[in-house]
Amino acid sequence: MTQDPDKFNWRRLKALLIKESYQIVRDPSSLLISIFLPLLLLFLYGFGVSLDLNHLRIGIVMEDTAPDAQSLTKSFTDSRYFDVKIVRDRRELLRDIVAGKIRGFVVIPSYFSEFRNRAATIAPLQAIADGSETNTANFFQYYVQGTFANWLQQEAISSNLQGLPHINVQPRVWFNEQLESRYFLLTGSLAIIMTLIGTLLTALVISREWERGTMEALISTPLKTSEIIAGKVIPYYFLAQISMTICVLATVFIFDVPLRGSVWALYVVTSAFLVSALGLGLMISTVSRSQALSYQVAIVTGFFPGFILSGFLFEIFSMPKWIKMITYIIPSRYFVQNLQTLFLVGDVWPLLLKNIFFMLLIGFIFFVITKRKTVKRLE
Repeated sequence: MTQDPDKFNWRRLKALLIKESYQIVRDPSSLLISIFLPLLLLFLYGFGVSLDLNHLRIGIVMEDTAPDAQSLTKSFTDSRYFDVKIVRDRRELLRDIVAGKIRGFVVIPSYFSEFRNRAATIAPLQAIADGSETNTANFFQYYVQGTFANWLQQEAISSNLQGLPHINVQPRVWFNEQLESRYFLLTGSLAIIMTLIGTLLTALVISREWERGTMEALISTPLKTSEIIAGKVIPYYFLAQISMTICVLATVFIFDVPLRGSVWALYVVTSAFLVSALGLGLMISTVSRSQALSYQVAIVTGFFPGFILSGFLFEIFSMPKWIKMITYIIPSRYFVQNLQTLFLVGDVWPLLLKNIFFMLLIGFIFFVITKRKTVKRLE
């Protein structure tokens, strides 16, 4: 009994999967992209990128040398956030701030020790920041305000000074109690790494087959278009999942990032994202057929939008409205949210399922375009 040639044939798919598996094992570039590249990127993000400013270089101008001024100065020098240079004249620090040797300086004015007898509207400190780096300047101002507030509280407790606010503030931080920037940087970097890996795996490897002529030979076989697409995607799906597993293990056990969600939810979320990432790579390779062009297109359409528009480093809600609209078609936007939720919060299924739906929808569109382009090649 002969089988219908137009019917999806699992036996043909199995043979193609075996062939693709052998090709992955024999191809060093696949292992390089899926194993060594993600580990390299993860260690760069883990050890080289941080939004925490420790040992910020600042100066302190002590125009007042009274005990109160010396006590405040000691609060700055004892802080782990500052590396302090102490001078008596602010002119000594002007050259340093122009040369970038310090990021700001605090002036303790000559009337500082008398500020308790002055009106409450008079500020006893002056903080001058280097505005050429806006984020650092903001951190400098916040850290100075925080250090001064802590000093006021300590003075109120130790001396019971009148006129100082006796407010007991008990801050509580959810999801990232230590305020470690690497927690959300590393979880977000997993999405960027998988974007690059998933897109490059299919885009470069399959476009190489077009260049070598093996793809045309594969198309000339009785394989259906859907069987070719499935046979190309499934092996690289499992290879990408192996890469994800290695990255997650390194994130949890080397960088001590907590995984508060379930492991199976993590793989479900990753699977949904790989549908879009692998679909994008397959679509690129089908349209371009050139390794050089596929690499460039994969970087421009996969890595750069994922890095800039996913919320990994730049807050989406602070972007202009028309940029926000573009982020809705970026799969890594949803993957970053899901990963940060799983690692830092837990299994919040209403949010996870919504993001999974959009990732699958975008991936479905990529596969529809790929199938139509492949059909044209077969005619």
